[in-house]
Amino acid sequence: MVCLGNICRSPIAHGLLQHKAEKLGLNWEIDSAGTSNWHEGELPNPKSIAVMKANGIDITYQRSRPITESDLDYYDIIYVMDSSNFTDVRNMANGKEQEQKILLILNEVEPGKNRAVPDPYGLSEAHYQSVYDMLDVATDKIIERLRQN
Repeated sequence: MVCLGNICRSPIAHGLLQHKAEKLGLNWEIDSAGTSNWHEGELPNPKSIAVMKANGIDITYQRSRPITESDLDYYDIIYVMDSSNFTDVRNMANGKEQEQKILLILNEVEPGKNRAVPDPYGLSEAHYQSVYDMLDVATDKIIERLRQN
């Protein structure tokens, strides 16, 4: 899961998918990162932590980190939150195989629409809840699709 700073959107997506995979007994490795290193080593945004806690999920084990070139080799799928993240991660790709791993997360819900998960940084708790709601649906779709394969 990748967003800009790895403190708002991608930690929510990471936490949601991790929680759901564990509940289903899926042995998936899930992580998140940012296209910048601005918040490296920091906890998720307090509002991300709060919205997740309100929904019964603890994400205080996560720490912000920048995405690396080795992530593109290591992970099977790289979900990004918006077109800017998509472009930044795609520019890191080392060929077609890596490029094909990079997907906009909301395309799981509305294929081909290329909708962005809006960045709630600096906005109200309601914006974080809206991001949570979008990513809750998207992570359900991810599990549904990947369990079929």
